[in-house]
Amino acid sequence: VQLVESGGGWVQPGGSLRLSCAASGFRISSYAMRWYRQAPGKERELVASISSAGGSIYYSDSVKGRFTISRMNYQNMVYLRMVSLKPEDTAVYYCNARTSMEYWGQGIQVTVSS
Repeated sequence: VQLVESGGGWVQPGGSLRLSCAASGFRISSYAMRWYRQAPGKERELVASISSAGGSIYYSDSVKGRFTISRMNYQNMVYLRMVSLKPEDTAVYYCNARTSMEYWGQGIQVTVSS
């Protein structure tokens, strides 16, 4: 099982990024998928989650209205669209899946600064 994030980088405040998570070794269609983030000196926090069929979605209060989680089950991909980015969104972002075990991607840096 492998989760590989891509799409991070540096962006100015107010900018946008789209993170992608490519899953392999299992079919994501049977599982909820999640995005977490961890800022320097802070605990890892849940940012967004999406149910297996996409019908149930959760966002943390800090990103609600700015981030959109989505999934393409037939492509085994999960996405996180981020707009109106703020400096406080700077963190390493992780893709997460829980099957019979819990799996994490390697993480990808998102930096929001002017």
